[in-house]
Amino acid sequence: MIPTVLPTYNRAPLTFVKGEGSWLIEDDGRRFLDLGAGIAVNALGHANPELVEALTEQAGKLWHTSNLYDIPQQQALADKLVEETFADTVFFTNSGTESCELAVKMARKYFHEKDQPERVEIIAFEGSFHGRSHAAIAAAGSEKMTKGFGPLLPGFQHVAWGDHDGLNAAINDNTAAILIEPVQGEGGIRPLPDQCLKGLRDLCDERGILLILDEVQCGMGRTGKLFAHEWAGVEPDIMMVAKGIGGGFPLGAVLATEEAASGMTAGSHGSTYGGNPLACAVGAKVMEIVANPAFLQEVSRKAGQLRQGLEGLVAAHPDVFEAVRGQGLMLGLKCKAANTDVVAAGYEAQVTTVSAADNVVRLLPALNISDEDIDEALSRLDAAATQVEQAMQKV
Repeated sequence: MIPTVLPTYNRAPLTFVKGEGSWLIEDDGRRFLDLGAGIAVNALGHANPELVEALTEQAGKLWHTSNLYDIPQQQALADKLVEETFADTVFFTNSGTESCELAVKMARKYFHEKDQPERVEIIAFEGSFHGRSHAAIAAAGSEKMTKGFGPLLPGFQHVAWGDHDGLNAAINDNTAAILIEPVQGEGGIRPLPDQCLKGLRDLCDERGILLILDEVQCGMGRTGKLFAHEWAGVEPDIMMVAKGIGGGFPLGAVLATEEAASGMTAGSHGSTYGGNPLACAVGAKVMEIVANPAFLQEVSRKAGQLRQGLEGLVAAHPDVFEAVRGQGLMLGLKCKAANTDVVAAGYEAQVTTVSAADNVVRLLPALNISDEDIDEALSRLDAAATQVEQAMQKV
């Protein structure tokens, strides 16, 4: 008999009932150090007092009106995002998947309004992840994402990660945009080198193509800059945002230049819940905290502390780990042992991590994790690695 919850997840046998900062409390009282943060969502930890206050204050006033009317909280958050980024305008969504849908529509509508309706193709990259909708899985293109869901939405081409010749060959008269994550998350914590992102920006400018960045996972301070592309000193035309922007409350956004968004006129897109007062009240508080330069400096400092400890972990367990990769507090342990075994051993050591492609374990802690919790996390990861080693020796 099918469960009442559709069985599309392989869930760990854990039931968390409370969160405090970087800690999750299980139903049986055990305390887990959370290095997953809801897959980079809980950017400021669990039950953050400032976010709780922002949410409850708004909840006592007004929850929802729809986008039939002006929403002051939405306007305030949009103003802050425009002030802090390349963007001239913002559309609010509920998720990264919805942000992907709009980014694709916006790029195609741009060229349609420029009397180039044939320019609908979007170039994406092997190992990418952009969500679970039809546009998003078509953009990713992997068999894991697309098998059984055909016919796929047409208009996407796929290039191998780092294949510059393949990228140039893929561009044609029908190309509208290039879509890429500055740091691949699901793909195995693979940062795009700054020079490559600069090259992509130059290529788009030369060929009249829009550059769409997916910063759903790597944005909102995760790499030590407000958005990861800032390290390369470039600006996209369109950017997808979600996860950390709501600090745990469902919220996403598409940021764009005035030019890139010029085709999106009244009636061309909409969302019932997107940018509602509750979500935007929380998002505004997240932005107030995360966009502070002093906060971002602390993210970089803590990232250095965690990375140094992880390098030591790799050296201490050479049969389990191969290398550390990533940027800021978006780090990955490339494993020699099965990454799923490392994640499972972490549960035994009461530390949560997230698996990814290329046999990588993702570490995505809260951006405000304490130094003490970083040290404790490293200790628990060490215990997990020791458990994996012992299991390997028994085989």
